[in-house]
Amino acid sequence: LKMSAMLETPELPAVFDGVKLAAVAAVLYVIVRCLNLKSPTAPPELIYQDSALARFLIKSCPLLTKEYIPPLIWGKSGHIQTALYGKMGRVRSPHPYGHRKYLTMPDGATATFDLFEPQAEHCIGEDVTMVICPGIANHSEKQYIRTFVDYAQKNGYRCAVLNHLGALPNIELTSPRMFTYGCTWEFGAMVNYIKKTYPQTQLVVVGFSLGGNIVCKYLGESQANQERVLCCVSVCQGYSALRAQETFMQWDQCRRFYNFLMADNMKKIILSHRQVLFGDNVKKPQSLSDADLSKLYTATSLMQIDDNVMRKFHGYSSLKEYYEEESCLHYLHRIYVPLLLVNAADDPLVHESLLSIPRALSEKRENVMHVLPLHGGHLGFFEGSVLFPEPLTWMDKLVVQYANAICQWEKTKSHCSDTEQAVSGQE
Repeated sequence: LKMSAMLETPELPAVFDGVKLAAVAAVLYVIVRCLNLKSPTAPPELIYQDSALARFLIKSCPLLTKEYIPPLIWGKSGHIQTALYGKMGRVRSPHPYGHRKYLTMPDGATATFDLFEPQAEHCIGEDVTMVICPGIANHSEKQYIRTFVDYAQKNGYRCAVLNHLGALPNIELTSPRMFTYGCTWEFGAMVNYIKKTYPQTQLVVVGFSLGGNIVCKYLGESQANQERVLCCVSVCQGYSALRAQETFMQWDQCRRFYNFLMADNMKKIILSHRQVLFGDNVKKPQSLSDADLSKLYTATSLMQIDDNVMRKFHGYSSLKEYYEEESCLHYLHRIYVPLLLVNAADDPLVHESLLSIPRALSEKRENVMHVLPLHGGHLGFFEGSVLFPEPLTWMDKLVVQYANAICQWEKTKSHCSDTEQAVSGQE
């Protein structure tokens, strides 16, 4: 008996050590999988047609062909990149000084935007203004916008940043309407103000996420909207709300959870304006009722909010009609200025099936380039060595680098044209 007890005793610690080892291995496996540590770093995938413009851009924009290296520990996780952008915005973000402008819209709404003057001479020595449309419920005071504006100013750009109608907490609505998924009215009013106030300026159009849909739709709505526009950059948009509707309700990549968080934020913003939007003395859209306010309280997705409230600001009879008409999908092919469409392959909000839209467009149109890095999440694109990200992101630098290249391209074209005219005149 003693002999058997002596033989059994040493085995117990070995069993416990085995369990510990398995537990540690399991934790490490989960960490490696969650942080996507085995994913390689690589230059972004570029989809474009071979043309003189595309060759010039690839030569002039090193970031297009250079390896994008996110922070080593967490930067390969699209979820962490997205969460850090959403929670933190940017690290050590500057505070650029601007002037707030107020524009009265035909329906009585008051559009606001912030204007920031350049802090250096532009690389081509000319007057260029970036007209910027932020993401959903965002405005000029968001940290990622402040960081980008500061960088653009230092590169010689004037910046005009739209504040989405109802998004600024200290600005009251003056009509029973707030910003929606594809309404271009306020952005158009801002652009027209810039064109009128600065008759010599040329425009670079920039849209982030939902803002990307708005700017692309605006440009495609009318050829006149593209006058004096050098180029357009759209970052992390989904291109079609109708197609995204189903994927945004799936739990894959936690999209349903993101949907819930964004819907909760939208509810807070709408309810902060409930008196103007739902008050008894307000001339509301005929289809908007107190029942819709009750449904708003229980909504758990953006689609429910859009169906019960947002579409009714513009009189759409159904959610399908609203998404169909307000998406930029049907306007992209009408954009003739150079167009840069940027997405991240690991963006948890934009399903990979939606990326077939910019891919197909860039394969057909010489003015379009689709840039798809492996990492970056949704509006993250942080860079950094190991743990702490740098204040400027890959996205900030790419947008300015692309805009600089387009400005140089246009100046070269203009110079060549002037030379040809001079030669023909001498003949």
